[in-house]
Amino acid sequence: MKHVHNSDLARDPDGYLYDPGVRDSMQAFSAGGDTRALETAAAVRSASQAVDRLRSHGAGGRGLSAGALDVLARLSTAVNDGLSIGELARAAGVSSRNVTGLVDTLERDGLARRVQDPRDRRSVRATITPAGRDWLDAFRQPTQRAMSAVFQGFTEDDLARFRDLCLRVVENQQRIEQYLNAGRHDQPPAS
Repeated sequence: MKHVHNSDLARDPDGYLYDPGVRDSMQAFSAGGDTRALETAAAVRSASQAVDRLRSHGAGGRGLSAGALDVLARLSTAVNDGLSIGELARAAGVSSRNVTGLVDTLERDGLARRVQDPRDRRSVRATITPAGRDWLDAFRQPTQRAMSAVFQGFTEDDLARFRDLCLRVVENQQRIEQYLNAGRHDQPPAS
């Protein structure tokens, strides 16, 4: 996926930004149909990649993926005995297997560790280490500056609406996934 530069963007007659290259490719893909949803999905993906690039830059070359960073942030707010792999997976909306790999990475880097669950000896929990807390502290300020810069010119209302719109996409995706997991293959009902 190419990185979009401001010079690559244009404004439609209503004054909204769009990417002419994406529009052209989506028109060819949709055989001349309405491309708004396809263009919007491409814009969300580009925005997500832009945020992730800034976030990884703030990681100071430490090489933490967005997923590992999310797990570390969740562990930083957990109570003393940490969180189980299942709890982390549910909170992140990913598989336990995925979280196990992320915890492995964090543990290898000394940022998290596995501990015996005090209530269930068959179970382990993940906790953040002092080095993990230090890493997050060092990461916090550059990240806050980067996010302020990337959302420059957005009002508080813009940010709240943008967050709401993105999370509505997530809700729709989860609803569709539940529908498909229930064995349905027709069009999911609108909510």
